[in-house]
Amino acid sequence: MGTSPSSFELLFLADTHLGFDLPVRPRIERRRRGLDFLSNFQRVLNAAVEQQVDLVLHGGDLFFRSKIPGSIVDMVYGKLLEFADHGIPLVIVPGNHERSRLPTSLFLQHPNIHVFDAPKTLEFGIGGARVALGGFPSVRRNVRADFGELVGATGLDDAEADIRLLCMHQTVEGASVGPTGYTFRGGHDVIRRRDLPTSCDAILTGHIHRHQIMEIERDGSRPMPVVYPGSTERTSFAEAEETKGYCHLVFEPSSEDEWGLARTAFVPLPARPMVTVEIPGELPPAGVTRFLSGVARDVPADAIVRFTSSGDVSPALRRELRAARLAECLPPTVNVQFSSGFFARGRRRSTR
Repeated sequence: MGTSPSSFELLFLADTHLGFDLPVRPRIERRRRGLDFLSNFQRVLNAAVEQQVDLVLHGGDLFFRSKIPGSIVDMVYGKLLEFADHGIPLVIVPGNHERSRLPTSLFLQHPNIHVFDAPKTLEFGIGGARVALGGFPSVRRNVRADFGELVGATGLDDAEADIRLLCMHQTVEGASVGPTGYTFRGGHDVIRRRDLPTSCDAILTGHIHRHQIMEIERDGSRPMPVVYPGSTERTSFAEAEETKGYCHLVFEPSSEDEWGLARTAFVPLPARPMVTVEIPGELPPAGVTRFLSGVARDVPADAIVRFTSSGDVSPALRRELRAARLAECLPPTVNVQFSSGFFARGRRRSTR
């Protein structure tokens, strides 16, 4: 596998959040965003098979929460099993949404499926290189204090390898998120840049949903990349302007026969447009149908629409914004949500 006997190719994805908006017994028949998440996940697996890469790494939050209906777990694991049968190793880091452990299943016993259920190092002979992946499940409390001990417990430095990769699901100092570009600097859940092991050829991590690559300077050697592939779908309106995708990494030996990251490609995935629509506080209940018809005309047919309001919304207007009216006025291909606290605005406190 790989483009030549002297290269190692890896597809890196993370934060797929499978199971989101995918109820087993939906009370309302409507388009579900969960199918978008599943489709992009399958696109990455298909690309790995088509391109015959050497290994696939999932950087955590395979599922969107720890308690997932068994039928959805089986469906997702069935996809993993089908992929693993192609002979490509798949490595998974349990994320914080899974509470640092994947749901148990016999499907995970496939010889090509590997899970960092504890700090350890996985070793592979691939593409003419000895590849060592060290990793540990997501640490949700005080990773800053425990990070050095966790890395040591993996045994990554002791592995005889041409390529060393640290795999995790954590926040690294300098990572940025959100529409304002908030940058993480301190805190018990943020790993300091100076604490990162510079013996690695790259650090591959999930958890931050924006794709980015940070470079850590090393004495007498090329900078060490810290790679976030970002999430494969937009999980909130804070990510409305972000392109989603995964990373294709190629490692090759240099002229000194030392291996390193030679090429990195970010591969975009389809993401539906997210549109925020403000409902005027003075909108009369009788005008809701006309207002929603205008929204249907103006937004893309496959949009995810978030309704918000800067003013108080009267009880009568809230009643007009019921699911049946939305379904009547908006295309079935549109998903609708309301901003946090929308239906709480304008409510009078009980005097009883």
